[in-house]
Amino acid sequence: MSDKPEYSAWFESLANPGERYELDEVVYTDRDGGLLQVVHDMEELKKTSAQGWKSLFEDRGHKNEWPYGSGVWGKKEWVLPGIDNENVVSMYEGHSNLFWAERYGRQVGVEDLWIKLCGNSHTGSFKDLGMTVLVSMVKEMIARGASISAVACASTGDTSAALAAYAAAAGIPAIVFLPRGKVSLAQLIQPVANGAIVFALDTDFDGCMDIVKQVAASDGVYLANSMNSLRVEGQKTVGIEIIQQLNWEVPDWMILPGGNLGNVSALAKGLDMLLELGLVDRRPRICVAQAEAANPFYLAYQRGFETFEPIAARKTMASAIQIGNPVSAVKAIDAIQRYDGVVEQASEAELSEASAEADRTGLFNCPHTGVALAAMKKLIARGDIRKSDRVVVISTAHGLKFVDFKTDYHRMQTEDLIPELPNPPIELSASYQVVRDRMLEEIERRFHS
Repeated sequence: MSDKPEYSAWFESLANPGERYELDEVVYTDRDGGLLQVVHDMEELKKTSAQGWKSLFEDRGHKNEWPYGSGVWGKKEWVLPGIDNENVVSMYEGHSNLFWAERYGRQVGVEDLWIKLCGNSHTGSFKDLGMTVLVSMVKEMIARGASISAVACASTGDTSAALAAYAAAAGIPAIVFLPRGKVSLAQLIQPVANGAIVFALDTDFDGCMDIVKQVAASDGVYLANSMNSLRVEGQKTVGIEIIQQLNWEVPDWMILPGGNLGNVSALAKGLDMLLELGLVDRRPRICVAQAEAANPFYLAYQRGFETFEPIAARKTMASAIQIGNPVSAVKAIDAIQRYDGVVEQASEAELSEASAEADRTGLFNCPHTGVALAAMKKLIARGDIRKSDRVVVISTAHGLKFVDFKTDYHRMQTEDLIPELPNPPIELSASYQVVRDRMLEEIERRFHS
């Protein structure tokens, strides 16, 4: 008999651990409608030492042995151990830059600030990390004989882009439901270009979510939103990857924007595995940042999580987190409580100015990262984050997906906001003397005054 570990994982009810399902079953909730989670056989994983896992992950990184060159699939045993490598659908996601924001950190009062640039990915957001797992499992299920006509999601933009791209690579039909007029043009064109069936509905994200759940329940379509905990398995690797990039040292704080709240529960899940398997020996503190216009998690935190009440989300420039009824709230509350966490919010002015301020130091932030940066500044101001702390802010998407957000700010056309750091192009006549005089004037004003 071989002593080689036989890794396995399954769906399990969050409320009733005795209720289990196989990962190739079409199931999204437990019998009572509660959330599921993917659970791994930790005893088998513990047969490999902490140093053994570190060495394995380091050896696989940035190499081309399929599929382990991916930042997600390089940790396959911790993610989806039972899948055939031939059914993995990967674009070598992950391994995104951990940007040392040294100059911006000095400005805001943190000596060791890092920005995890998850937008440096195939479709420009962290959603790729979860979608590679979900679409791979669907491809595996189809190979095993499952009857799945398409994969579908409700989205505020980034989820639809990731689903459409990975489904196109797998040759699986994709359907996306978007709130009409509430996503950026760059986000809308991604699923269109990748051949998805795109429905723009006269509702908000929560209304789109209601529709996609009905479709998944009745019409043989597989649900790809983050209430499907397969997505969390991929997204949890962001925390593992950050720790690995920091030479297996745990930062003091990790800050991320929150909308549907699958991201914070995923982050905690990855950190949990690092702790249980002995790769680290302490927890960071976690901050979830919400837009003030869509802040049900923040409001619940203010009440000590005694109750959680959905709200009608109002318009925000951070459109991807304009969600009033997040499906992963229960998991997110658990994560915040276990990680000594806090929840903060940012107004439209605060998120815009934080984004612009950081951009001036070489970043190019999406509005959702602006929410996280604004929250960080509040934590610094009240002393929760100390000058000597190591802080990691998770940037969830690339700024180029939100060009209108940037353009409106610098043209000073943002509704109800007078920008503090606008930098519109300077229009002059094509005269050397005129250009020279203005150039020297601007250099003196901007950098020497």
